Amino acid sequence: MLSAEIKNKYELVVGLEVHAQLLTQSKMYAADSTEFGNLPNTQVSVITLGHPGTLPKVNRKAVEYAMKMGLACNSNITRTNIFARKNYFYPDLPKGYQITQDKGPICVGGEVPITLPDGSQKSIALTRIHMEEDAGKSMHLAGEVDTLVDFNRAGVPLIEIVSEPDIRSSDEAYAYLVEIKKLVRYLEICDGNMEEGSLRCDANISVRLKGAKEYGKKVEVKNMNSFRNVARAIEHEFERQIELIEAGVEIISETRTFDATTGTTSGMRTKEDLNDYRYFPEPDLSPVIISEEWLSSVKESMPALPRQLYNKFVREYGLPEYDAGVLTDSKEIALYFEELCSLTNNYKAASNWMMGPVKSYLNELTLHIADFPIGPRRLAELIDLVDQGKVSFSVASQKIYPILLEDRLKTPLEIAQAQNLIQESDEDSIKPFVESVLAENPAKVAEYKSGKKGLMGMFMGQVMKKSQGKADPKVATKILTELLDN
Repeated sequence: MLSAEIKNKYELVVGLEVHAQLLTQSKMYAADSTEFGNLPNTQVSVITLGHPGTLPKVNRKAVEYAMKMGLACNSNITRTNIFARKNYFYPDLPKGYQITQDKGPICVGGEVPITLPDGSQKSIALTRIHMEEDAGKSMHLAGEVDTLVDFNRAGVPLIEIVSEPDIRSSDEAYAYLVEIKKLVRYLEICDGNMEEGSLRCDANISVRLKGAKEYGKKVEVKNMNSFRNVARAIEHEFERQIELIEAGVEIISETRTFDATTGTTSGMRTKEDLNDYRYFPEPDLSPVIISEEWLSSVKESMPALPRQLYNKFVREYGLPEYDAGVLTDSKEIALYFEELCSLTNNYKAASNWMMGPVKSYLNELTLHIADFPIGPRRLAELIDLVDQGKVSFSVASQKIYPILLEDRLKTPLEIAQAQNLIQESDEDSIKPFVESVLAENPAKVAEYKSGKKGLMGMFMGQVMKKSQGKADPKVATKILTELLDN
């Protein structure tokens, strides 16, 4: 275990390459289906397999999705897009090459703002975002010595989002990946599901002495199937590389794999000699020209992004940053909340309902907000009932809300009236309850008058019990205070 003193001598340098599988119905250069989970090798055509005489055709929707990601990251959009062949042999690469973008990526530059656990913010610069096709999948079944190949995934559209080496901690890497996942989901261009492989990440990791100008030799780590495992791999590599440097051993530039069970990495192949992919322009594809009209139409179709909604919730709705962060974590939750706020002015109460009863219900039943039985209008009416003093929050959340979940027709007011839950706010109606409680507890009244002000809670509890929870707490407190202090 490295001491903090030794670790503090070094700086971690990380760049991430994120592959996002695009949610198109057909492949990048062919009409084959991209549906996940079908029987192996049932979504493969002669174009995907690269048979002689076949010609690929660029998927227009995939180009638009790539443009959307670039616009979301403030990248420059390349107007003339050339495709290239990246030649290498791999069992699950049916053509023996991959059609990708080499010298001219569709998106150049840009940045992804992130928020760290301590609330501080930082922007991670992007090098590029380019379009390419996915490879197939090698299958290693338990007990089998042979490797099987499923080509269904071959040709599925990808964008590769390449960051600059701006990341300096595993926390920053985690926050960056969370933000990328949010962006692709808000844009509805990728489902962000790492378990199904639709979002994959490779990490380029190196270390250097603090203050050094030159980067150290980088190691690429692959095969990480969760954000947490990316962070674990980075933490492990940071320590491993420092230990080697401290021992006078040279870092080998190599590709390593991550073992989630041990939290360690191991070497796969050296990267000392760069692979010669023999890139050359794809002869079967004409350049894709992005016109001003096409770019403008894509800009007009852009939804509100998580950072925009976060800022709106904080600045316009006056929510704490924590609330805004939770509510913008999911696009659907954020849009439900925004509609709710168009129906009530009590934004903090709306936030409390969303992060409390609503989220608890969804989590308990593992439901999506689209399946939530209470629409924004009825929830706004329930918030309004509390604001008007007709019911208390406890009555609203414990008695009316459960009925709203089951009865989709009645309004909150109709339920409150039917259940005899309307709160009594008339002083003349509440005063007898207060007088009765004080008359029944003369000893406690004497203690209160001698300085034990904490007894107010006990008196209030008795008043609420006598009134069957219908006394307005504010009015009851006012009457109690007046009678006890006189």
